[in-house]
Amino acid sequence: MPDAVVVGAGPNGLVAANVLADAGWRVVVLEAQDEPGGAVRSDRGVHPDYVHDLFSAFYPLAAASPVIRAMRLEEQGLRWTHAPTVLAHPLPDGRCPVLSRDVESTIASVAAFAAADGVAWERLHRIWRRVGDDLLGCLFTPFPPVLSGLRLVARTGPSDGLRLARTMLLPARRFGEEHFAGAGGRLLIAGNALHADLGPESALGGGFGWLMSMLGQAYGFPVPTGGAASLTRALVRRLQARGGVVLCGRTVTRVVVRGGRAVAVRTEDGSEVPARRAVLADVPAPLLYGRLMAAEDVPPGLRSDLRRFQWDFSTVKVDWALARPIPWTAEGAYGAGTVHVADGVDALTRYGAQLAMGRVPDVPFTVLGQMTTADATRSPAGTESAWGYTHVPQEIRGDGGDDGLRGVWDEREKDVVAARVEAGIERLAPGFRASILARRVLAPPDLERLDAALVGGAVNQGTTSLHQQLVFRPVPGTGRPGTPIRGLYIASATAHPGGGVHGAPGANAARAALRSHRPVMAARRLRARSLR
Repeated sequence: MPDAVVVGAGPNGLVAANVLADAGWRVVVLEAQDEPGGAVRSDRGVHPDYVHDLFSAFYPLAAASPVIRAMRLEEQGLRWTHAPTVLAHPLPDGRCPVLSRDVESTIASVAAFAAADGVAWERLHRIWRRVGDDLLGCLFTPFPPVLSGLRLVARTGPSDGLRLARTMLLPARRFGEEHFAGAGGRLLIAGNALHADLGPESALGGGFGWLMSMLGQAYGFPVPTGGAASLTRALVRRLQARGGVVLCGRTVTRVVVRGGRAVAVRTEDGSEVPARRAVLADVPAPLLYGRLMAAEDVPPGLRSDLRRFQWDFSTVKVDWALARPIPWTAEGAYGAGTVHVADGVDALTRYGAQLAMGRVPDVPFTVLGQMTTADATRSPAGTESAWGYTHVPQEIRGDGGDDGLRGVWDEREKDVVAARVEAGIERLAPGFRASILARRVLAPPDLERLDAALVGGAVNQGTTSLHQQLVFRPVPGTGRPGTPIRGLYIASATAHPGGGVHGAPGANAARAALRSHRPVMAARRLRARSLR
């Protein structure tokens, strides 16, 4: 009998399983798909000579995560690689702010838009150097983050601490206006905020955009050599070396609760897998409580709160096999692993407003990855493996363009959105379309089919907005991995701190399970000693 069953072999599930195995627990991981990884997988489905990451691709949070670093995945064959520069935001007039791991290069880039902005960026980077480790500690530990929070308060003092808190809560537009005179720094902050679902006017957007920018400055946006699946394979190998088991093609249909305690899971074939100590669910909370549990096992108040749970925006992702690198008119975009495609902060606001109104944007903001630029193993020399993603509403009430998109996501609708994405790139890189050898378009239903945790194509498992963070995630009064059912823990990104490949929800759930058994284990050790 395993000590723990982990439902889902995404990065959080695999991290949770590794933490438990490190403590000597016998762990079984059950995964519905035919391969592990969740949203950390890669394939050659676009062109046999090109590797594409199916979902996530760049991993600054993994590079910064103390959880991932402590696992020493390099010993399991993982290798990280970087593009020459981290991120670029080319503009139609040829200007282009560039985020680099070299802070002096980034300072020079934003100063090209306004001389004083170089000093502003240096000041923001100096703040990060002073508080960054403690901020990450607050991010990656269960809420409230007592130790990291106390260190942060001691480091900043009450007055500066309140100023920092205000800064973190600013919308990206206001953050940019307070710190930068020119467009360069403002675009880097606002574009990074939209890696989540935080538009330029959303609270937290400025703080999140600054956090992502500083992570890029400190750690880059690294990629696993050979594809995202290399990260998954390293996690699986590490777990197996410690006796853990990963079983794929095993869909869990029920968490079995007896006497108020999770004691097993039931799979699609009707068999039960017992869990002697805990069940950890790398499953979004609405799916866990709404599909995998009997109604009588879920408190009515929790069911009511979950009806108000808000998913983040849906995603459409386009993969390209390109015959040559993208021919940007802005020189700064050539060496960047990540490129933001939007004409300015006002364009980002317009895009965000259309999403908020339930309309498919007619001019999408695109986050674009130049994967061969970042990792030469992804495609033949002189070519580019690239992708771009953009957001669309979860519930589509209209089309911001003239194509009558309704969210049925047939081939026509997928082609329309892909054409809009490609038109934005073509404006900044004439000749881009002529270099396309093959293309794949993944609409929200495709993403959910490939990973059931991506409900409606929501890649963050719930909005990043303030009303669903910290003690409000996944519902008010939580913020920690425990559940009302003894022995059941949420190990998915619907738990604090949310989306991104950093392993924190999985590690937090595993540590909570371990803590709940420490008194029992101590009593057993005492009894064993008394019998000697």
